[in-house]
Amino acid sequence: MTKILGISAFYHDSAAALVIDGEIISAAQEERFTRKKHDADYPFNAIEFVLKNSNLKLSDIDHIVFFEKPLLKFNRLVKTYLASAPKGLASFLTAMPIWIKEKLFQKRMLFKLLKKHDENFDNKDKIFFSEHHFSHAASAFYPSPFDEAAILTIDGVGEMATTTLAIGKNNKIEIVKEIHFPHSLGLLYSAFTYY
Repeated sequence: MTKILGISAFYHDSAAALVIDGEIISAAQEERFTRKKHDADYPFNAIEFVLKNSNLKLSDIDHIVFFEKPLLKFNRLVKTYLASAPKGLASFLTAMPIWIKEKLFQKRMLFKLLKKHDENFDNKDKIFFSEHHFSHAASAFYPSPFDEAAILTIDGVGEMATTTLAIGKNNKIEIVKEIHFPHSLGLLYSAFTYY
């Protein structure tokens, strides 16, 4: 029996989900507990809920998966700041201390936060990072009733991809085409809705 805890945090709508042998057992958004709309903090309450709902401790979990790869995202941010220098200097000076202090070392930070759920949790190697758009594709394809499907994800931006086309077959997903930042229908959409 393979038990996987999925975590989304530190951007918007923090959440946790528990999957056992490919079946979603429990899922919750942090905002349901904190009453903060679009809560971006570490989803402590959501993780507690999905674990207690299944009568499990964190040390019982086989894999813990975070929804994006922080090093790839950092790489995109640095390239973007360099390409727009010196215009983005103020934004760069605001963002970099947070990245250097916390986000670059997200595995270590997640490990410390996870230990608050279970002091017996002691295996950093259980923590994995999935690419942002792959996470979107997986969350659509794996719970679906289909053995095979085309999967289109359109988002603001993940690490580099803003849109991906993937093929899902049985238990495999292969991304076959990507559109990269700064070309993004999602960012265009958010610019209009923000306006």
